[in-house]
Amino acid sequence: MLPLLALATAVFVTSLTETLPAGLLLDISGSLSVGESAAGQTITIYAIGTALTTIPLTAATAAWRRKKLLLLSIVGFAVANSVTAMSSNYELTMIARFVAGMAAGVAWALLVGYARRLVPEHLQGRAIAVAMAGIPVALALGVPAGTFLGKELGWRVAFWLMTGIAVVLIGWIVAFVPDYPGQGRGTRATFKHTIATPGVGAVLFVTFTFVLAHTIFYAYIASFLDSVGAGGEVDVALLVFGVACLISIWVTGAKIDQKLRLLALSATVLFAVAVTALGLAGDTPVVLYAALFVWGLAWGGAPTLLQTAVGVAGGRVADEAQAMLVTLWNVAMAVGGVIGGLLLSGVGPGSFAWAALILLTPTLGVVLLSRKHGFAAVATASASPQPPFEVKATPGTQLDTTPTVDHVNERR
Repeated sequence: MLPLLALATAVFVTSLTETLPAGLLLDISGSLSVGESAAGQTITIYAIGTALTTIPLTAATAAWRRKKLLLLSIVGFAVANSVTAMSSNYELTMIARFVAGMAAGVAWALLVGYARRLVPEHLQGRAIAVAMAGIPVALALGVPAGTFLGKELGWRVAFWLMTGIAVVLIGWIVAFVPDYPGQGRGTRATFKHTIATPGVGAVLFVTFTFVLAHTIFYAYIASFLDSVGAGGEVDVALLVFGVACLISIWVTGAKIDQKLRLLALSATVLFAVAVTALGLAGDTPVVLYAALFVWGLAWGGAPTLLQTAVGVAGGRVADEAQAMLVTLWNVAMAVGGVIGGLLLSGVGPGSFAWAALILLTPTLGVVLLSRKHGFAAVATASASPQPPFEVKATPGTQLDTTPTVDHVNERR
């Protein structure tokens, strides 16, 4: 559990680093002498940094030892958050946020495969759920706590605290997280081959549409709540959503190894039900909070669910598949923010629910059709992400299929 909890803390750091500015926009904009809209771009530039660099950095570091790469990504967060905390220059802050996004891309592409290799095959889904628990904890507890701390002591203190967590995490990883080899040059897969792997394309499509539907609505949830007469209850609404996310990650972790397909179908249907209720009767308090709770149940386990699915479908190209998922995830967030803003100014917040529902319709169709590959019934039916034998041959000699030391240690 200590290595898995270290990975969960790394996920917490990545998620909180990305979303923390949302609760401190007024303070950040005043300190940097820019408008709120410009301060909000500190979140957008983070997502852009992740989207642009995840695939090339994953390919470039495929042969690196996994522990070394994980440590470098956490060091990247420590440096980026420290520069953000010290900077009084908007351009420098944006560069630091872009670097933080780069570190996030490396970490996200690495963490799921790392979690899978820490446990036996029949527990891999549960291990991913433990690692991904950092996301709902960051949303439900980290962002409200960071916002409160920033308002009481200054927004820079909140970012210094993030640096402190990163420094502690570096020591934790050094002491307790085992190392694993990267991929040899002969075992690396191209991204063209990865996307052609059965099931990978389906999971990537579902990831993009699911995250896009969520972001269109969630990024402007305060505007929607204000439109239905609950503008003064944003904190309560987000708490209800966050509690449901925590429940969702627990259920997902308990059942994902046996019920991957059922969980994928349930999440999509629950999300659709929630947005439909919000669109039809969001101005009724009971319906509003019930729908937010159902939405949290659908969303909380989604990162674990989708990353497990793409890892299972990808098998030996799981790292490349994870990199593509991380890229699409962040592209969906960036696009969702733009589309949500256009809908807000052009149609109004009441359109968010119907836009999300339109996206969720083909999402459900792809999940239903991906019965054999992508969203199969059992999460552990994949090949190991690393080849089990190192095959050596020279002309005129027999093949040596002796298990490598790294593989034997991994299986132990």
